[in-house]
Amino acid sequence: MTVITRFAPSPTGHLHVGNIRAALHNWLWARKSGGQFLLRLDDTDLERSRPEYADSIRADLTWLGLHWDGEEKQSDRFALYEARFEALKASGHVYPAYETSQELDLRRKILLGRGLPPVYDRAALSLTAAQIAAYEAEGRTPHWRFKLDHDQPIVWTDLIRGDQRFDPKLLSDPVIRRADGSWLYMLPSVIDDIAMGVTHVLRGEDHVSNTATQIQMFTALGAPLPAFAHEALLTGSEGKLSKRLGSLGVAHFREIGLEAMSVASLLARLGSSQPIEPFAAMQPLIDSFDFAHFGRAPARFDEGELATLNQKIVHLLSYDAVADRLPVGVDAAAWAAIRPNLETVAGVADWWRIVTGPVDAPPPAEEDRDFLAAAHRILADAPFDADIWRTLTGALKDETGRKGKTLFLPLRRALTGLDHGPDMGQLLPLIGKDGALARLRR
Repeated sequence: MTVITRFAPSPTGHLHVGNIRAALHNWLWARKSGGQFLLRLDDTDLERSRPEYADSIRADLTWLGLHWDGEEKQSDRFALYEARFEALKASGHVYPAYETSQELDLRRKILLGRGLPPVYDRAALSLTAAQIAAYEAEGRTPHWRFKLDHDQPIVWTDLIRGDQRFDPKLLSDPVIRRADGSWLYMLPSVIDDIAMGVTHVLRGEDHVSNTATQIQMFTALGAPLPAFAHEALLTGSEGKLSKRLGSLGVAHFREIGLEAMSVASLLARLGSSQPIEPFAAMQPLIDSFDFAHFGRAPARFDEGELATLNQKIVHLLSYDAVADRLPVGVDAAAWAAIRPNLETVAGVADWWRIVTGPVDAPPPAEEDRDFLAAAHRILADAPFDADIWRTLTGALKDETGRKGKTLFLPLRRALTGLDHGPDMGQLLPLIGKDGALARLRR
């Protein structure tokens, strides 16, 4: 069996971190299994779906490195839905209902007021021909419901949640088509999963009850069931569901300078028993992905943890991996010198300005003036090579008796304007002899 997974966002907005995690896990499972990862744009909501959102989804997946093997749009598949819908009508698996939304809402409130589950009572199945004619004379057109089979419990073994069991009598027959003829999510998704050969449906635990009803749709359409996996939803670092998670997406991550691999490294294992580690490439995440590692405990997303992970990944990146994003003049030696001090790759520009100057150094303390004058004299006469920092500080230590902080800090301040930064043994050769002499003289 060829494993086929799918990511099926609605192009009615931008992807958020929860969507990205679902897409990543589907992609990882397909790649580990040597299968296919498909993108399906669930754009049956023609009023809210926008081409720019579809473009944004594609761009986000591309930035994350989640390249898909095929793409479908539900808006191109209405003829298929119509054909399957007619087949379900013929087999008695769907039925028309004429209640208005206000009437249904009132019934739900009455049931809740009695302490009962707000399950649809199937009143539409008892309508007489005269009642239907009366409704149609009022100008009502029916919406359509899928008729659940109440005779058998709905069971499946979830790849994350284990054995699942639902009593269909406690579920409402789902509305699959509105009175205006437009489709809701449930049935088109099943029809597409069948047609696209999807073998694994991986999504959030908020879809568990949807899966229960969709399982009966697969059966009604005579199709084998895919495997299902429902993962715990993300929560904020404080342990509660966070509205902010709904606004965090690729645009935000890129804006603050994060690496795509930092996002992937965190989200790939978030909610699993595996340690979250910095990875500079996808292959280790592919090789280690396993549904057995995921549990039902809340998956806590922490932006601070993501920032720390990003810093570690930046420190792993080779020059070749970032060369096209570096300021003009930054070569492999400069990258090696600056990299340990970076939180993001974009931060290299700030350190490169320290190298190229000019530097706004604070006035030296009175007791450091003669010391810096000696440094200028020694540097002027010394051979300027890769060991120049060791040569300079060694000669100054011998001449002045200074050591430790009193030796190194005045030099760093004069040469960089800062009290901290990249290793001076690597930085001073980048500044150059003339630049260093000018800074010491000033």
